[in-house]
Amino acid sequence: MLKVENVTFSYLAQTTITKANFTLEGGKSLAIIGESGCGKSTLLKLIYGLYDLEQGQIFWKDLEVLGPKYHLIPGMEYMKYLAQDFDLMPYITVAENVGKYLSNLYPETKKERITKLLEIVEMQEFANVKAKYLSGGQMQRVAIAKVLALEPEVLLLDEPFSHIDNFRKNSLRRKLFSYLKQKQITCIVATHDSTDVLSFADEVLVMQQGKIIEQGNPEFIFNNPKSHYVSSLFGDVNEIKIKEKIHFVYPHQLKVVSNSDLKITVSTSYFRGSHYLIEALYDKQVLFFESLIDYTKGEILFLDVVIIL
Repeated sequence: MLKVENVTFSYLAQTTITKANFTLEGGKSLAIIGESGCGKSTLLKLIYGLYDLEQGQIFWKDLEVLGPKYHLIPGMEYMKYLAQDFDLMPYITVAENVGKYLSNLYPETKKERITKLLEIVEMQEFANVKAKYLSGGQMQRVAIAKVLALEPEVLLLDEPFSHIDNFRKNSLRRKLFSYLKQKQITCIVATHDSTDVLSFADEVLVMQQGKIIEQGNPEFIFNNPKSHYVSSLFGDVNEIKIKEKIHFVYPHQLKVVSNSDLKITVSTSYFRGSHYLIEALYDKQVLFFESLIDYTKGEILFLDVVIIL
């Protein structure tokens, strides 16, 4: 189990992380979400041991994570941290980068391991290509394979799919998180992408200005956001007063009805492939709702909330 206890950290006299507390069971996946600059990447680096804590402690099982004051080479050996700069050697091949830290005592076993990892990140056809010739997305996929090579107990990923094309991203996510579950590797992902949270994370931490403001089951937090900030991290959201109470309603939770108190005027329609996202005005407030039907600017419609949990 990973334990983060009352962790506080300051950078250049500015507090970056304030009293962070959470636990994570071994073999689980945790997503950390929040706006840019909220402290997601810093928290990952603290967990890995790249910085010294100002206050608090971090434990993996019974081992305390210690920073540069205690280690000649920062970072815990049972963890792997994938930063956004990839850390590949440009003048050796993809296969050589992935197998860099694997033993040469059993070359066939090493080769099979590299091939398996390249299949997971869909880079097997580039095995003999030097890293310097790869695109940013390809480098990111190789970097993922490289950190998986030694099967760490804890894997820390900072925006691991940010450079990868959308058409490949979903397939890669499915393969990667399936592999992590199979190997029971504990994973923490700092991300802006709600798909990483809702589809693949067992738990989620929501951060704002260096503080953990919500944590728990992703589906529950998605359906029961405590603030506009939290709900907005999952996409477009409407803030609507219903029976004197403010509700945060996602576009898919609104539907067109024959009559209601929610009278709107259509402003713009955005085609999303499977549906339209309609922007409308309600009492000088902008609202968004999803529809299978396209509507034109100026149309008067009535909306109802599908579900309020």
